[in-house]
Amino acid sequence: MNPLRRYETIMEILLAQKEVTVNELSERLDVTGKTIREDLAKLEEKGLLVRIHGGAMLAQSDQLGILSAKEPIVKHADQKSEIATIALRYIQQRDIIALDGGSTTLEIARRLDNQPLTVVTNDLYIISELLPKEEIRLVVPGGYRTRNMLVGPEAVAYVNSLNIQKSFISATGVHLQHGFTIYTSDHADYKRALIASSATVYGVADHYKFGQCALRTFASLSEVAMIITDSNLPAETAKQYRDAGIQIVTH
Repeated sequence: MNPLRRYETIMEILLAQKEVTVNELSERLDVTGKTIREDLAKLEEKGLLVRIHGGAMLAQSDQLGILSAKEPIVKHADQKSEIATIALRYIQQRDIIALDGGSTTLEIARRLDNQPLTVVTNDLYIISELLPKEEIRLVVPGGYRTRNMLVGPEAVAYVNSLNIQKSFISATGVHLQHGFTIYTSDHADYKRALIASSATVYGVADHYKFGQCALRTFASLSEVAMIITDSNLPAETAKQYRDAGIQIVTH
């Protein structure tokens, strides 16, 4: 198993368990404890985990872009509500939109009126939220389930065949140099497909994700029309992104 795949597997295990020991990872990945400790050090440098005695724990589980089956409600609810309210301004009746998986896009789904609209999503929580809204046409790609997400080649192929007007994309990190990042390749491939199939792409990210960077870049900042975030984004940070030609919307 190559190092990048080991990193992804470690993060998958941590997302499910919140904590893991070096011995457990060594056995599951069939590598030495020394290799695991080196992997954990690299992931800690990226801010994805915190090393503890004999193992590691998640740094900030709500930043990972995937929700645990036991945690559909996450932190920073006020900021996510603020972002969702802004996002609704860009959605009109009869639009064909895509809601990427995540807690912020889930908040957008909760606030959507029952109206003529087509919504493409691979997030099981969003699907559950939209099912009672009978006027919304719900389009669900295929794929296999990873907690609350449907991913895999089937999902990517299906999305690549669609014509989507507007996509709302989430990320683990938003970085001036590294762009939009996530920590697993399966989710990166799906996000790339959404971007390729969409006429307009909106990034949605809480202010604390700015300056963060995960393992895989799935889009450059220039590939989105704008980034919708909350009003707690520091003015200096917003200026840096605007100076780089990125439209930032905070209200």
